[in-house]
Amino acid sequence: MKITSSDLLAILRQFRQATDDNVPRHIDQIASSHPQPINQLVRFRFDRRQYFLLIDDTAEDQASYIMQQIYTAKSDATGEILPNPLSDITTYGLPFKGKDVYLFQQRRTTQRLDSLLATRHPETSRSTWQKHIKAGHVTVNDGVVCQPRQLVAETDSIAINLPDAVDYSDKTLPILYIDDDVIVINKPAGILTHSKGALNDEFTVADFFRRYTSVGLETNRPGIVHRLDRDTSGVMIGARTPEAFQRLKKQFAERHAKKTYLAVVAGQPRQQQAKIDVPLGRNPAAPSTFRADPRGKSAQTIYKVLASQSSMSLLALRPRTGRTHQLRVHLAYIGTPIVGDRIYGSAGERLLLHAYQLEITTRAGLRQTFVAPPPAAFMALFPEGADAIARL
Repeated sequence: MKITSSDLLAILRQFRQATDDNVPRHIDQIASSHPQPINQLVRFRFDRRQYFLLIDDTAEDQASYIMQQIYTAKSDATGEILPNPLSDITTYGLPFKGKDVYLFQQRRTTQRLDSLLATRHPETSRSTWQKHIKAGHVTVNDGVVCQPRQLVAETDSIAINLPDAVDYSDKTLPILYIDDDVIVINKPAGILTHSKGALNDEFTVADFFRRYTSVGLETNRPGIVHRLDRDTSGVMIGARTPEAFQRLKKQFAERHAKKTYLAVVAGQPRQQQAKIDVPLGRNPAAPSTFRADPRGKSAQTIYKVLASQSSMSLLALRPRTGRTHQLRVHLAYIGTPIVGDRIYGSAGERLLLHAYQLEITTRAGLRQTFVAPPPAAFMALFPEGADAIARL
């Protein structure tokens, strides 16, 4: 993707770093690199300040990952990832020409305490550091500071006194398959894929994968190559080695990993089988959610009705893209929201969305399929759907 000074100025204005009085010639020293094949890093100067722009659809607001990409261009970079000014919660990404962009600003003489900690310890997100600070876990010059926006200097003495990590060694998850390269589990509904940072008071898939992988042990998502929403159950794969991690990440990024979901939806779709091709974008009114948006990212879902009742239907879903909340937004868009979807439909005992099948390419170049049996709640509603599911 070619980025011009005009593009950079437009992005700076979105992040409220530039005004209408600025012009493209105020931007200079533009240099571009590719830390990974799937992203782009642009380094430039504006108003005598150094910036880095990361263009990456896989970053998912993870400060540690974003900083890793920036360190490829400047190993001693210090500063802050600028938050999305349109969001009421701490998020970083902004959409630009169909891509997610993240803006990093080099450090000034002083900076916010939460920003400095997130820079010094990129394995932990800025929002997590805000929680630590508010909880009294951080001192500056021997005094407890409880305001994340407190300005501090590099020369200040900053001490971190984190509580002991919770021991989850007695927690386990159902293993569907394991070999030297991968581990495959059947994730229960209600379990997070990974925490946002070190301040975590609940068991996650990442906590379980940590026992089986050598990848990303210094981060909050060891072995994680893809995610399932908290309320979604089903098949999930983790990488056990760096080589397997790169191979799987590439397959997911290039859409060679094939996924099939089961969903119980309210009502009946008009067609028994169809493709939903509706772009998705963030909902400005609720930045952690998404909506149909003609200016958003391309998103396609193929569905097939497996069984129906008067008020509900059982669907097989095959996403062609991997946008956040894609299946939930698409099904709500066509008037058949997933049962139990408290965000895009109506609240229920649980979200009836299950990752049923995952197909990947092994190290030997062979296709391998993993299946997580449908939850009992699905089969109790649609016992007649068992044969149709078995034929998927």
